[in-house]
Amino acid sequence: MSSYPDAWSAVRARPDQFLGSPWPWRSIGYLASTVPLGIAVLVGLVTLVGLGLLTVVIVVGLVILAGVPRLAGSIASMERFRLRLVLPAAAGGSAGRWPEIGHAVLLATVLWVVDAVALLLLPVPVVLLLAPWLVRYEPVEVTGWRIETRGEAWFAIPAGVVVLVALAYVMTWLACGQAALARMLLAAPDAQLTAAVADLRRSRRGLVDAFEVERRRIERDLHDGVQQRLVALAMTLGSAELEISDGGSLVLLREAQRQAEAALGELRATIRGIHPQVLSDHGLAPAVHEIADASPVPVAVDLQVARLPGPVETAAYFFVSEALTNIARHAGARSATVHGWIHRGELIVTVVDDGVGGADPTRGTGLAGLAARLAALDGQVTVVSPAGGPTEVRMQCPISQPA
Repeated sequence: MSSYPDAWSAVRARPDQFLGSPWPWRSIGYLASTVPLGIAVLVGLVTLVGLGLLTVVIVVGLVILAGVPRLAGSIASMERFRLRLVLPAAAGGSAGRWPEIGHAVLLATVLWVVDAVALLLLPVPVVLLLAPWLVRYEPVEVTGWRIETRGEAWFAIPAGVVVLVALAYVMTWLACGQAALARMLLAAPDAQLTAAVADLRRSRRGLVDAFEVERRRIERDLHDGVQQRLVALAMTLGSAELEISDGGSLVLLREAQRQAEAALGELRATIRGIHPQVLSDHGLAPAVHEIADASPVPVAVDLQVARLPGPVETAAYFFVSEALTNIARHAGARSATVHGWIHRGELIVTVVDDGVGGADPTRGTGLAGLAARLAALDGQVTVVSPAGGPTEVRMQCPISQPA
């Protein structure tokens, strides 16, 4: 089976990959099956409509005409099955009576005729490729080109290869176009909406994953590059301090060392804010204990969780970090508590403080950004903060992320 999910993806790939895949043959099979199906549908529709109109005056015709939607529904079911030849992920479900009738009419009057004409071109490359052997028995004539000698016939082989490649593309494009039209007419609106929502969720999760990869790259570059240079600079300044006697130069040297150490401390804080190493190495609980220990407000931590998927752990860590930062800045709290547990396949984390309450997440960007991040993982953030407190900030996020 090809690595491409459908014919449309394959035909846009490199020629060698497309031509080596089964999609050209599957597309030809789709077009070839259209011809007998379209003829059968034409006969069925003409018969039903003709008999219905002839007998409409005696009521029986109305019963016969009522069979047209049922026939169209059966044709639509067959078409959804045939779509798997070209678009295996085509949506199912019933699109309704009129779209199915419209598709049946198109199939009976236009589509099978177009496909029949296209299929008539298939013998051309075959004859050209076999011309050196066919010309032994009689002259070969292909689309006005008369081949009478074996020497001339050998020139037909490269022409046959070119025509065969061109037809592979033409047949696949034609099959993709007809399949897309059929899918548009026959896919149920609910199925289309479901597919669109699934695509949106996948794209949002992809953005979160890409963002997280970039954060880790920046953290790694800062940790392995800039931080190590600052450490080396501080050590060099310290060594130079030992070599210089008292005086103005020593004062400047000590000030330079102090600034280097301050820059190193700020850089380490920045690195922890980008992506803490302890989170990658040891998981959510140790990382939350670390930020709780650094909080100016006493924080009790109770996290009953083991290692979790990376995006979930990262989202939970920054949720707790942002909540504790808000408590320290705005809540006027004397203490806070962080709880975390797993319930029915979801990670639930709450941060509660005994501050003044009245927190409004719409007034800042921190929790709003985290809420958007969690929404991409099908999670959510809720805030309960009555005036006078206490304030509870809660996050819920599924542990297993759907594909």
